[in-house]
Amino acid sequence: MSHSTKNPHQVAVAGTTGYSGFELARILLRHPQVQSATFYVRETGGAQCLAEMFPQLRGVGEAPLRTLSVEAILESGAGTAFLATPHEFSAEIAPTLIDAGMRVIDLSGAFRFRSAQTFSHWYKLPTPHAGRLGEAVYGLPELYASDIAGAKLVANPGCYATSAILALRPLNEAGWIADGLPVICDCKSGASGAGKELRRDLHFVELDENFKAYNLFSHRHTPEILDHTGIAESSLVFSTHLLPLARGILSTIYVTLKQAQRAGDIEAMYRKFYADRRMVRIWPAGKLPELQHVAHTNFADLGFALDKSGRSLIVVSCLDNLGKGAAGQAVQNFNHMLGIEEHTALQ
Repeated sequence: MSHSTKNPHQVAVAGTTGYSGFELARILLRHPQVQSATFYVRETGGAQCLAEMFPQLRGVGEAPLRTLSVEAILESGAGTAFLATPHEFSAEIAPTLIDAGMRVIDLSGAFRFRSAQTFSHWYKLPTPHAGRLGEAVYGLPELYASDIAGAKLVANPGCYATSAILALRPLNEAGWIADGLPVICDCKSGASGAGKELRRDLHFVELDENFKAYNLFSHRHTPEILDHTGIAESSLVFSTHLLPLARGILSTIYVTLKQAQRAGDIEAMYRKFYADRRMVRIWPAGKLPELQHVAHTNFADLGFALDKSGRSLIVVSCLDNLGKGAAGQAVQNFNHMLGIEEHTALQ
């Protein structure tokens, strides 16, 4: 099929059985600019429609289900592919789709870094896609909207990384963060962030009425935070915790400021930075967002508290790890690639 016949309003979604993939299906099936969506999974189990696998989608519209293969996606005529697939599968399949004239939004970590060494170090996976990393645009529209609009390949950010970057990038660009002192990102996530694979530590009995830290000094989202906040590796302390909840991320971020600031000026700085960005909501000084405010939305909410000295700042950043942390953000990127309002189907 020639490149010119591929229609970006026809979409292919690979990997719909995971939590992010299902969330993506829910959004795309109500998207007014999606003319058709076909869903690809490894095992259809004889099902021909996604609603047979997910009864929540019954009556929502056409949602054809197909066995996943590169050939099937290429033959579909779709112009846009969403990959909600494992990192190694995305690394393998994305270049082939791009070379065939498709635009790709990858929800895995495969294309989030310029350096193949960074990927192999943090993900402990091979890098067959090393030569293609430079083609990807990091899919955080609040920072890179114009690059995303023209991109052939968008690397959707990590969920923790999104919450930390949105909180810290404005502060660092303003030059307000004190040099040489730790910036602590203390983050908590619901269990859907760990994916759907069967793991003993994710069983209900292990999660319920429990709370724990994990992957300290080794979480894969660390290099994304460093790359897109500009904070020095020696200053960043990034800790992740598992909440006994299905969805949501709350990051509490501790920063020492170079000079004393007033709460009103910090609020004004954030409001100015995100002035035209509808998906980031800035809370009034001293008011703090909660997970229930962002659950099942594509909003990222930022609030903060400042101590009496004006130098010790705590920022609270909340989002839904399946929304702004994954599927919602992927659709926000898709909207920029189509040149339409970024909040289409997300409000």
